[in-house]
Amino acid sequence: MEKTITIDNKEVTFKSTAATPLRFKAQFHKDYFAEIIKLNRLNKFKDAKDNFEMLENADFEIFYNIIWVLAKTADNSIPDPITWLDGFDEFPLFQIIPEIQDLIASSIQSKKK
Repeated sequence: MEKTITIDNKEVTFKSTAATPLRFKAQFHKDYFAEIIKLNRLNKFKDAKDNFEMLENADFEIFYNIIWVLAKTADNSIPDPITWLDGFDEFPLFQIIPEIQDLIASSIQSKKK
């Protein structure tokens, strides 16, 4: 699955393949699926009053790492995460995540037969 979105006036393509979890492990030395499960814990915060608690419990590094690995899967020429992120003046995380959540979901879901 692949999707292109605009971030800071730059077209960025994201892709999820069977190799995405392995690429994530090779770069970050963490299990891709375990990191996704950590994000799922944030779903328990549904009300606006829970926003502060959600932010306290969120590890935003996970978001940046997942975004990077999906971009790297689409374009192998992308540099290391910090160098790549330094190329953006603005990186609206809370606008990017909803755009790529289907890619994240596709990497952990199976297709029904």
